[in-house]
Amino acid sequence: MAQTDNSGAKEQSAPLVGAKERFDRIYNTIRDQICLLEYAPGTRLSEEELAKQFDTSRTPVRRVLARLEAEGLVASVHGVGTIVTDPDLDEIFQIYRLRLELAELVGKLDPLPRTPDDLDRIRALIKRCDDEMQEPSQRAFLRLNMDFYWEISAFTGNAALREVNERLYLKIVRVVLKMMPKLGLVEEYRAFRDEMQAVLNAAEIGDWEAIGYIRRAHLSMSYNRIKNYAR
Repeated sequence: MAQTDNSGAKEQSAPLVGAKERFDRIYNTIRDQICLLEYAPGTRLSEEELAKQFDTSRTPVRRVLARLEAEGLVASVHGVGTIVTDPDLDEIFQIYRLRLELAELVGKLDPLPRTPDDLDRIRALIKRCDDEMQEPSQRAFLRLNMDFYWEISAFTGNAALREVNERLYLKIVRVVLKMMPKLGLVEEYRAFRDEMQAVLNAAEIGDWEAIGYIRRAHLSMSYNRIKNYAR
């Protein structure tokens, strides 16, 4: 019986894997720079400059910017180029209200059991929070917030719910950093640590529904703090 030669398929798949890794690297870097306000609202993102930065062609950069535009983080402005967006308060409030409605579903729709390694990562984030509270930093807080969010997102086995939640989170995460001087950095650290510890306690006993309720309660508190700031 003749043996099948798969060498051609392997040679074709390797460039595809490399292209995906390159896309993910560029996307994750630019996305985080927008969320951490390293690219402030109104900043123009040049395809040519980004291609040079990442030592690649403009094609993957163009694809990344298209995804960021679909997620609402950038917008194409005729005659200007790609601009980092700045959500207004009405949009922020609408997103918060939707996130409140979705929060409890995290523990109800196909939740994924957590491994000991998963729980250890949350414990490490709590330890990091304790260390950072000694010398609070706005940027460090938001980085911590983002890292914890990705852990929570991994709880969700329902792909559609996870995608919607991630898009909503990315649209408003910058607001926390912009409003931090008014919200109070130390208070935000304390409230965030309480949330992480409560989520860890629930995850340790496998109470996935409780995690949804915990998330909703803390989102509600954050929403009300931002509303008070807006007034």
